[in-house]
Amino acid sequence: MKKMVLSILVENTAGVLMRVAGLFARRGYNIDSLTVSETETVGMSKMTIVVSGEDEILEQIQKQLSKLIEVKEIIELKHGASVCRELILVKVAVDATQRQQVLAVADIFRAKIVDVSTDSMMIELTGNQQKLDAFIGLLGGFEVKELVRTGITGLTRGNFDMLAGELE
Repeated sequence: MKKMVLSILVENTAGVLMRVAGLFARRGYNIDSLTVSETETVGMSKMTIVVSGEDEILEQIQKQLSKLIEVKEIIELKHGASVCRELILVKVAVDATQRQQVLAVADIFRAKIVDVSTDSMMIELTGNQQKLDAFIGLLGGFEVKELVRTGITGLTRGNFDMLAGELE
């Protein structure tokens, strides 16, 4: 099974997210990760969708997405030709003796401490999935009270123009 990251430029209209998600649901495809935000262009949003499947399923997903009226461009964010990142927030239970250990792990990964209380710390970390997974793995000796991940978002490297579908 292959994983594919799609960057989809869409019109920012009511219901577009529902139509895209509905396309996946109707065909029984699962979305591994989904992020959506407005872009620098008024009236446009960008969706980053991570899906897994066999080559023919992934090709079918792209074809079905391109049929939606609001979809203006679909780009596959390929490894090496794009930059993909994810954000996590982790709340870790700590006492006075554990605080320094958690700080040391956070420093190794260049994570930021964004909240501290008497019995917990909240850490923010941005990076690729492997980095975030490694960080969470090193926190295995501590009690993780809460964890949230944003999902992957990304852009193509260099001077790639998404609307034109080519290098400038």
